[in-house]
Formats: sequence, C-alpha cells, structure tokens
Amino acid sequence: MYETALRVTVEAVSAFICLILLWFMVKPYRLTREDRYLGLPLGFGFLGLTYILGTIAFSIPDLFFKGLDWLQLIARTLAFTFLAVTYYFSRKPLKNSRIIWDITFSLLIITITSLVAVGIAFTGLSSNTYQTAEVYVRFFNIICLVYISFHTVRSHLEEPDPSTIWIPFGFIILGVSQFSLLIWAIDRSLSAFWGALALRLAALIIFLLVSYNTFYKGAINENNFP
Repeated sequence: MYETALRVTVEAVSAFICLILLWFMVKPYRLTREDRYLGLPLGFGFLGLTYILGTIAFSIPDLFFKGLDWLQLIARTLAFTFLAVTYYFSRKPLKNSRIIWDITFSLLIITITSLVAVGIAFTGLSSNTYQTAEVYVRFFNIICLVYISFHTVRSHLEEPDPSTIWIPFGFIILGVSQFSLLIWAIDRSLSAFWGALALRLAALIIFLLVSYNTFYKGAINENNFP
C-alpha cells in the first residue's frame, strides 16, 4: 500500500511539473510562430500524458492492463522523439528546415494515430509481449536522450553560460533514469526502479528551474534554447 501511494504521488507530481513545462515551452512558438518550436511543448506534453496515465493506472491497477500500458509506452516514445527532432532542427537554418520540419511533423502525427490504434489492438496481448516491447522502446528513448545531451553540451561549449550547463545535465539525468528503467524492464530490480523515479523527478525539477529562468525571468534566444 505504501509503495503504491508513493508511486501514485511521484506520477502525479511528474505530471504536474510537465504541465507547467508545457505552459513555459509554448512561449517560443507564441513569440516566433515557428513550427519547429512546437516540438518542445509537444514533447513535454506527451511526457506529461504518460505520467497522467501512470497516475490513473496505479490508482486503479485493473486499468493498467486494459490498454493504458501500451498507450503509456507509445506516448513516452513520442515525447522523446519530438524533443530529439526539435533539438535537431533548432540548429538548422530556418529556410532550409521549415519544409523538412513540416514533413517530419506530419509524419509524426500520422505515426501517433497509427501507434494509438496499434496500442488499442495490442490490449489483448500477453504481458511478455509488452515486456519485450518495453525493452526496445526504452533503448530507443535512451538513444534520443543521448543525442539531446550531446547536442545541448555542444551548444553550451560553443557559447558557455553558467545557466545553460543545467540543460544537458537535466537530460543526462533523465537518460540515466531511462537506463535504470531499462535495467528494471530486464530483471525487475526494485532498486533500479525506484532510483529511476528519483532521477526523473530531479531532471524535471531542473527543467522547471531552467524554464522559469529562461522564459519568465529572461529573454528567449538561441543560446538558452532549452
């Protein structure tokens, strides 16, 4: 009972932080009207959705095995995909990236629709099938986070700023969290599981502080692009 309450609390707090991040991340798009900045709010929006689903699933355990597990897995993958794609296009010249980003965005929307349909269809599959898919998906998520970490470290080194070092640090922590969950998905290590949740909260708090300083207290520019 205690562990369930703790898990629900962690999921709920994570979802709340992501909703605040979503509100912050919409600001670059509002100011610039550039479609490539939609990836940030979409990424953290989908990430928040996974935590909302987690809150519901662990509050009502029977629902977790009625499709919520697959939807959560799909939404988490899309979240990291949107973030990775957004950071990739953030360094590209605007004229060269607009059409490619529009095509990429359209493909991701099609993928979302398709995967949701597949997730619903997979509701009746065995737990072993889900556990196998979970391993591959978390490995893909780690690849996305490794790319984002290298990208943000390079941006910081090109224009060093004490505030921007926290951006790659946050993504590195989130990547380690996903790696811990990968270990848990393979051998069900409880220490890896709870460590991953703690690291996730730490990363989200870092993103929240950076976003507050960037979008609320400071000006938006390419150097402090979160």
